[in-house]
Amino acid sequence: MTATDRSLELVNAAAQAAADRLAHDIIAYDVSDVLSITDAFLLASAPNDRQVKSIVDEIEERLNKDLGAKPVRREGDRDARWILLDYVDIVVHVQHTEERVFYALERLWKDCPEITLPEDAQKTRGKGEEHARLTGGTDGELS
Repeated sequence: MTATDRSLELVNAAAQAAADRLAHDIIAYDVSDVLSITDAFLLASAPNDRQVKSIVDEIEERLNKDLGAKPVRREGDRDARWILLDYVDIVVHVQHTEERVFYALERLWKDCPEITLPEDAQKTRGKGEEHARLTGGTDGELS
């Protein structure tokens, strides 16, 4: 991996914040070898718009408070179906579960090295599918 230590610090803090807000299927990729604009992508999802926004707010607050990092760009707030936080070193994508299945970003970046995340974030794997089964919602492979 060639992501900087700062990028890994941001990814891990953002992943923990997302896990603390009950995000599903948190995963991060080191995209530094294939993209020159950022080092890493963090992906997370939630089953409703309100939770997507809550996860994004928590990530933004935690990174600002703990690491002094503010996003240079925040997009997607209006519908809260897919919110992007651009920290230059990392880009955070928090998607509604339906968008996550439809756009399948992890399939696009699957050839990039996966970044090891905190244990709480790792435990979120498969939660999207589990939630869909329990609620009769969206089916689809998320990890």
